[in-house]
Amino acid sequence: MSPNHREKLRINNLHAYYGESHILHGIDLTVMQGELVTLLGRNGSGRSTTLKAIMNMVGKRSGQIVVNGNDTMSLPAHRIAHLGLGFCPEERGIFSSLNVEENLMLPPAVRSDGMSVDEIYAMFPNLYERRTSQGTRLSGGEQQMLALARILRSGANILLLDEITEGLAPVIVQKLAEVLVQLKNRGLTILLVEQNFRFAAPIADRHYVMEHGHIVEEIAAHELAEKTELLNTYLGV
Repeated sequence: MSPNHREKLRINNLHAYYGESHILHGIDLTVMQGELVTLLGRNGSGRSTTLKAIMNMVGKRSGQIVVNGNDTMSLPAHRIAHLGLGFCPEERGIFSSLNVEENLMLPPAVRSDGMSVDEIYAMFPNLYERRTSQGTRLSGGEQQMLALARILRSGANILLLDEITEGLAPVIVQKLAEVLVQLKNRGLTILLVEQNFRFAAPIADRHYVMEHGHIVEEIAAHELAEKTELLNTYLGV
């Protein structure tokens, strides 16, 4: 296989539980280097749980998850992060008492090839302008950019992004789309949970559709037009 087609993330027969609740029922998916793949589905279909299960942040899980060639089922979350996984949860986790630059400097490097602060500011000019502003003073869009930028600083090369456009203005959503395309072009690998299909469709290589903890469909970018009706059925658009 050429370097551009290296498998970065593989999930086989993944089951996940919160307490007694069985949320994921035997999921299989693969993401290759430089791919942007989305998890689509209605709320409660198991998309966010899939990201948390990859990070070992669920009650119990079984099956196989291979990250950058390493089996991670027995590893705690911080060890999984050190394999190059960056998780951007819905709640963003910005430290409100720190300013933008302090937030950026906070995460430990998980790999040596993280983006420099200058590279981050070139990619997110808004953050440069707000670099001395406290976390609480940022708009929702700026907080989202900061959460993403912080992961890029750490050197993560596989990004798990949960609903990063939720509640954001269209101009910010457009900016995030441009950033994700830039990251993809740099060879980063992205798994994106997204409700906003109009945001995801133009930038994704493939889509997995989830329903009731199962993956029910895999759709490549070039198949979208012919499978629109099917998608509408699953997503209730």
